[in-house]
Formats: sequence, C-alpha cells, structure tokens
Amino acid sequence: MKIFRKKVLEKDNENIYQYILINDNDIEIKILTLGGIITDIMVPDKYGRKENVVVKWKELKDYFDDDAYTGSIIGRTAGRIADGKAEINGEEYDFNINNAGVNQLHGGKVGFNKKIWSDKHLESKNNVSLILEYRSIDGEEGYPGNLDVKVIYSLNNNNEFSIEYSAVSNRDTLVNMTNHAYFNLSGNMKSNILDHTLKIKASNVAEIREDGAPNGNIFNVENTPFDFREEKTIKKDLWEDNNQLDRGNGYDHPWILDEHNNCIKLEDEKSGRIMEVSTDSKATVIYTTNYPSNKILFNGNHLMEQGAICIETQNLPIGENNKFVEDSILLKDTEFKRKTIFKFSVTR
Repeated sequence: MKIFRKKVLEKDNENIYQYILINDNDIEIKILTLGGIITDIMVPDKYGRKENVVVKWKELKDYFDDDAYTGSIIGRTAGRIADGKAEINGEEYDFNINNAGVNQLHGGKVGFNKKIWSDKHLESKNNVSLILEYRSIDGEEGYPGNLDVKVIYSLNNNNEFSIEYSAVSNRDTLVNMTNHAYFNLSGNMKSNILDHTLKIKASNVAEIREDGAPNGNIFNVENTPFDFREEKTIKKDLWEDNNQLDRGNGYDHPWILDEHNNCIKLEDEKSGRIMEVSTDSKATVIYTTNYPSNKILFNGNHLMEQGAICIETQNLPIGENNKFVEDSILLKDTEFKRKTIFKFSVTR
C-alpha cells in the first residue's frame, strides 16, 4: 500500500494538493484537496489493462468552474431543496438558489465541491486513507450552525474504495452528503454506458417535478423502466414513453434501497469490469449524464449524453412542502455518519 501527496494547483493563494492512493493490486486513485475531487480510479480490465473508470477533465484547472460537480464531495445537502426552502423544527430557512431559478442544488452556489479542504493521511499494511476536513460556517449558503465536516477516502487490498462522511453542528441544521463521481467502466471513456448492466436492490423511487426537484410522491418500480431489481442494460428501457423519464431527460432519480450490502452492481461486459456498491444511506440517486458538460475530457473528446453514470448514495433530497426533510435534519451536537464502499473486480 502506498500514498503520495504533491502540490498541483494554487487558488486564491491556497495550495491544492493531489493525493495518489495505490494498493498492492495496482489499483490507483487520485484525489484533489479541492472539493475532494476524484479525478482518477485506475483499475485493470479482464486482460490486465489499467485504465481510468471515472470522468476526468483535460486540465486540472478545469475543475475551478466545473458546474457538473465532477468527482466532488457534495454538501451540505445533496440534490435539490425544492423551492429553496425547508423547515427545521418548525423554523423555515431560505437557502441560496442556484437551480432553475427556484431550487438549491448540491449545497448552493459555493458548495463543498468548491472548497479547499485541509488534509492528512494514514498508511497501514492493508489500507491507505486520505482524511479531509472543512468547517462550514453558520449561514453559509443559508444553512444554520457551524458544521465541522470530515470525509475519509480509503483504499484496501480487497480492492474496496470507501468514502466515510461525518459532521457535527453547534445548531440544528441539514446534512445529506454524497460524492458526484461519474463512472464509466469501459476504461478511458472509450464508449458510453448504454451497454453497461445495472442492478439496484430498490422497489421504490421518488418522483421528480419538471425542474428535477422531488414532488413528494413515491412510486413502485414494478412494470416501469425504473425496475433494476434484476440486472439489465441501462439502455433497455431508457427511451420508453414515461413521464418521469421525460422529466429527467433520462434517469435522474432517487431509488429507495431495500438492502444495503451489495445493493448496486454496475458491469461492463466488454472490459469485464464490475463495481459493486454497499452503503448505509437510505437511497441512491442514479444520473445517466443527461446534460453533459461541454468541457474537454482527458482523452481529448467531449463527454456525450449517457457517457457516464453517477451513483450518488444519500438520503432522500428535500421535496416540495418540506417532504423528506426529516432525512436531512442533524440535531445540535449529534454526529452525522455515512459510509459507502465501491468494490472493483473483473470477470475472467
């Protein structure tokens, strides 16, 4: 196991470092202290060729103005806060608006993805970890309370890459964190994800409005394009006549998980790569890159629609009329804790 740190950028007179985590199986992960951005997850295919399985922009400076949240920590809250308002213990708060003119998205105008985090690291025989910390001050993006946040990225020799989130506030507040990595198991973005197979152990999905915010309703996936309880290709039902697919321009919805161990499986048959996800979060948002960024990828191409898939493990985003807000309330002096594990393997 190895972990390295080097300075790669500077912003507003602050240094930005890149960490490289490497296990004994030669899996290599690169992470920035800017937004905790995951730029590389290098894993072998069934022929032993090591390639990047996440979206990465051509230049690291491209992340400064990235509005796609690529690879970054999302917070204080993931997803949309419908109409930019929420009640915490009977008191209504207005949050900074940055989506469709009415909602807050992914923590606001300057969310955790734009912050430079303090860093330290740990190394042992079978595990390396990057520890990132940030204090979100009272009133930041409209949120009450000083919030002390810690995110731990770890890689072990079982080819498990884990993300642990923790946070404590001095006031009742909202917290619902995730990571916005875009996965493509073909390797080095050589094809889209339409032929990837996906399995999600989830029987229910939260509906969205035209603007993408939850409307407060939940539907059962039976006999809908949203049923991934049995493995199927992402493209199989993507273009079915379905109101919810139309609203998202594809999949961009929260699945409410039935189980948490190996609850999601993504596989690319051609490369043989498999990624299995376990989480203690209540839900996962699946986003199929329905509105790709126009930035240039590291391979010189543009990201295409359905060029990658986000698996955003989280609690349910806050819907209209304060629906699901209870999933995001963090009481004063109590600890928010969540963990997601991505396990990589190959078919032979």
